[in-house]
Amino acid sequence: QVQLVESGGASVQAGGSLTLSCAASGDISSSHWIWMGWFRKAPGKEREGVAAIAKVGGNSYYADSVKGRFTISQNIAETTVYLHMNSLKPEDTAMYYCARSVERHPWNKDDQYKYWGQGTQVTVSS
Repeated sequence: QVQLVESGGASVQAGGSLTLSCAASGDISSSHWIWMGWFRKAPGKEREGVAAIAKVGGNSYYADSVKGRFTISQNIAETTVYLHMNSLKPEDTAMYYCARSVERHPWNKDDQYKYWGQGTQVTVSS
């Protein structure tokens, strides 16, 4: 089993920046993974993929709505994934979740991710 814990959520003004962290623990030494992703869910909206990083090659992928503003990264040990968010907009307000997938699938297919954190709230005011 793998546990994921997000942190870093806060209330900020539009134009501000935040960095979210997702720490993985548990049986991570023997647990392979394909994707580490960030998703978000705003009230009244469906959960959507924000960004993901691939195990193989370390390539990163982003939703069109955050390209150029958000960056996903991980530490060398691959135990923590970060989401650096710049130029935040009120529409970025949501609960942000990190997730870990052990299967091959499109990065933003949330129902294919096996492990999920509890989420961290990001609120952007205008």
